[in-house]
Amino acid sequence: MPGFSPALPFHMNSEDGIALTKTMMDVIKQNFKNLVLTNPGERVMIPEFGVGIKRFLFELNNQETLGRVKSRISDQAKKYLPYISISDIKTISDPDMFDAGAVNIKILYSVSSLDYSDILDLHL
Repeated sequence: MPGFSPALPFHMNSEDGIALTKTMMDVIKQNFKNLVLTNPGERVMIPEFGVGIKRFLFELNNQETLGRVKSRISDQAKKYLPYISISDIKTISDPDMFDAGAVNIKILYSVSSLDYSDILDLHL
């Protein structure tokens, strides 16, 4: 069965050789995850691309930092993935997770042209 793009992270399967994304919903989710995890300056020829979410991990756990995270995600999605509508961004602020330098972010989003909604769940 043909696919749209290589599935990330790259891996092999018996059907396609290199595993491929099979639906537009898979492509959208993969592109959104890529946008959130990419650090600004990593993308060739587009230095402002990316949220760089991991750089926020060791900042203070307060409302100001969480506000900057949410703002950065929203701004980048509007610029590079304008077909996505973000309805909510939730951060799980478990003190044990922050002591370990980890955070859980859930981004609720939808694509109205496909009548599709999903959650991007990141454990960093």
